[in-house]
Amino acid sequence: MAIRHFLSTQDWSRADLDALLAQAAAFKRSKAGTQLAGKSIALLFFNPSMRTRTSFELGAFQLGGHAVVLQPGKDAWPIEFDVGGVMDAEAEEHVAEVARVLSRYVDLIGVRAFPKFQDWTVDREDRVIHAFAKYSTVPVINMETITHPMQELAHILALQQHFGATDPGSSPGQVLRGKKYVLTWTYHPKPLNTAVANSALQIATRYGMDVTLLCPTPDYVLDQRYMDFAKRNVAENGGSLTVSHDPQSAYRDAHVVYAKSWGALPYFGRWADEKPIRDAHKHFIVDEAKMALTDGGVFSHCLPLRRNVKATDAVMDSPSCIAIDEAENRLHVQKAVMAALASS
Repeated sequence: MAIRHFLSTQDWSRADLDALLAQAAAFKRSKAGTQLAGKSIALLFFNPSMRTRTSFELGAFQLGGHAVVLQPGKDAWPIEFDVGGVMDAEAEEHVAEVARVLSRYVDLIGVRAFPKFQDWTVDREDRVIHAFAKYSTVPVINMETITHPMQELAHILALQQHFGATDPGSSPGQVLRGKKYVLTWTYHPKPLNTAVANSALQIATRYGMDVTLLCPTPDYVLDQRYMDFAKRNVAENGGSLTVSHDPQSAYRDAHVVYAKSWGALPYFGRWADEKPIRDAHKHFIVDEAKMALTDGGVFSHCLPLRRNVKATDAVMDSPSCIAIDEAENRLHVQKAVMAALASS
C-alpha cells in the first residue's frame, strides 16, 4: 500500500480536507485524545520556529504521543540531498539513510525547510521534503517549505468559524463561498518566502471564495504552478481569481484581508536589485483606512508580524483581527493531520 504523506493540500480531496477540519474543530472543543498513544513523531527543523514547534510538540503530547525535535546541522548531523554526489563537504550523512533510519524509530516525520533564496528554479523543486517522502517508509508532514499546508488549514478553520460554520444548520464547506478574499503583499525590510502566499492562494480558491491577489507589480505574482492550482480550484469549486496592483479597488467590499510579505521571484539571487521596488511600496501596509474600505472585513496573518510595517497597531488590536485564532488553530489542525496519518 502506498504511504500517504501530507505535503500539499492539493494532494488531498475537498472531502478529505473537510474531514480534517471537522476533526480539528472537535479537538478545539476537547483537546485530549489517544490517537497517538504509543506513537512518536520526529520533527526536523532546518529553520527556526516558534508556533510550529510548540504546536506540534504539544499536539503529539495531547494525543498521547511523543515528539523528538531535531535540528540538522546543530543538534543532529548535517544532511546531504544531492544524488550521486561526493560527500566531501559539510554534510555527514545522506537523506537516504536519515529518512530510512528515522522510519525504523518513529511513526511520523515532520520537515520544515525553507528555500535558499538564490535560485527559484532550484527552490521550487522543494527537494528536502520530497527527498524525505521518497526514502521514508512512514508518513511525512510538511511543516513549511515552499508551501505551508498547516497554516492553510488553520486559516480556513478560523474563517469558517468566524463566518458561522459552527452555527446550527450551517454547512462548514459552503460558508465561505462567494466571500471576497484579498491576499495582499506587504512590505518587509528583507525578501521572504512565498510559502504562506502560495498556500493562502490554494486554500482560498479551494473553498470557493472570490480571490484577489494584490501585489505591487507583476514581478510579485506567485509562481505559475500555484496560479494554475488556483485556476483549477476555481473551475472545480466556484469563486474567481483576480490579480490587482491597486489597493483601493482590491480592498473595496472585501470580507477577508490576509497579509503576507514575499520576495519577487524574478529577483531570486539579485535581492539588491529588488530592494528599490520593495522600498517604494511601503504604503501596502494594512491600515485603518484600507480596512474601512472593506465590507466589515476580517484581517489575519500567519505570524510573526512586524507591527507598523506589515499592519498597524490599530488593525492588529481591532476586534476584526483573527490572527490569534488562526495561530491557535495550528495546534488543532496539526493534531487532526497527525491522527489521520497515524491511523493509516
